[in-house]
Amino acid sequence: MKAMYFEKFGQTPEIRNVPDPEPTFGGVVLQVAATGLCRSDWHGWKGHDSDINLPHVPGHELAGKVVATGKGVMRFKVGDRVTVPFVSGCGHCSECHSGNQQVCPSQFQPGFTHWGSFAELVGIDYADTNLVHLPEEVDDATAASLGCRFATSFRAVVDQARTGPGDWVAVHGCGGVGLSAIMIAAALGANPIAIDLSEEKLEAARQCGAVACINAANVPDVVEAVREITKGGAHVSIDALGHPTTCFNSIKNLRRRGRHVQVGLMVDDYATPKIPMAQVIGHELEIYGSHGMQAWRYDAMMAMILSGKVKPQQMISRRISLEEAIPELITLDQAKGTGISVITRF
Repeated sequence: MKAMYFEKFGQTPEIRNVPDPEPTFGGVVLQVAATGLCRSDWHGWKGHDSDINLPHVPGHELAGKVVATGKGVMRFKVGDRVTVPFVSGCGHCSECHSGNQQVCPSQFQPGFTHWGSFAELVGIDYADTNLVHLPEEVDDATAASLGCRFATSFRAVVDQARTGPGDWVAVHGCGGVGLSAIMIAAALGANPIAIDLSEEKLEAARQCGAVACINAANVPDVVEAVREITKGGAHVSIDALGHPTTCFNSIKNLRRRGRHVQVGLMVDDYATPKIPMAQVIGHELEIYGSHGMQAWRYDAMMAMILSGKVKPQQMISRRISLEEAIPELITLDQAKGTGISVITRF
């Protein structure tokens, strides 16, 4: 099969022919129809993820068709259109039995623990636990865009933050994760506030449902700007970027008993950010992480998509080839433009 491949972290990937995957006993092989580019792929390529063993094929947001199944697979057959959460559980441990596959200690992550979807074919383990059937109404590119950014934002806004109608929701960073969070919060009847350094991204946030925007480059104090708009602070705040400044501001701009959700990855030099702990204690703030979403929760997300309450397809700005994805991957840290890129040609 043709795949994007690299042998050293930070080395420009190349397109190679590599051996086709074979299904494990409980796994499947998918013909990849579409796969999204995500900042997490850039982190993996840079060597920030200890799960990756070289050489490697990246890619973790995907949609495709089952072309081979292991003997133990019961719920899926050749020809099924499916997607899969980027964090997939083993199905056997206590976390999986409690319904929390997203924190499975033996999790399978295409593009990280195993070769990923920047290829014509990808092998997926634990298929019965993790694969999600795709409705006919959801096209491949839209389905691929759900796997990391949108699903993680859905869990962050809906399950972790328990966002409700009328809540003020501050979203720090308006990349794919941030725009997804804004769209989902608005669909729930909340009041999302977008914070970013780019007017172009803030305009995209308005189109996704932001009721107010703050350009962090033009205000002296982001926290005070949020407090002024919300008359006392956000009920929910999300760091969708993953930076010490956005993490600190996201916690600091909460009202009493507010809820912060960390979605943006904090790695390398950013792994131990400073937070206002005195405020966390005194105001009884809640701090959560959000790490993917379980396959069984996709039904709720798909229902919102099929109803038209959320339109993740609006955030797809570029449909590109596998070859064109190489320069995009290695510059994902530069946050150029708005929207997301999806590989649809192999």
